[in-house]
Amino acid sequence: MTSFEHSDSVVVETTPDALYALVSDVTRTGEWSPICQACWWNDDAEAGRVGATFTGRNVTPDRTWETVSTVTAAEPGREFGWVVAGKVVRWAYTLEPVGDGSTRLTESWHFTPEGIEFFHDKYGDDAEREIAARRDAAHDGIPRTLAAIKRIAES
Repeated sequence: MTSFEHSDSVVVETTPDALYALVSDVTRTGEWSPICQACWWNDDAEAGRVGATFTGRNVTPDRTWETVSTVTAAEPGREFGWVVAGKVVRWAYTLEPVGDGSTRLTESWHFTPEGIEFFHDKYGDDAEREIAARRDAAHDGIPRTLAAIKRIAES
């Protein structure tokens, strides 16, 4: 196994700039994510810029944990992306104008080769099970997240 990638899209009845303002505000992540319940910028002065970091608190029935992410893409109206824990996973929202004032929002997830190596080092014989759990959560969570963002953006 080398890496995992998954993405899904939804058309949202709002402009790319308005939608970017929403999805790039990590402090609102708990409103739409099924796992990440809260995020906060680690330095408000750097908020939203490439290189800025934020902490996310994740909650599942089995555990609660926090991760530090670094913004890797911050192009208003086009893309907002970040990597979790150095290079373990890359998440991104990409935005494309469609029709008259609507936006195709794509959420993507990439479990990197470095992340897989990290999981093998951390979990040993349980690594494949832990990786599969993260993959399943992304496959389940992305469409749920997109539906929630659409509902919020269009309300």
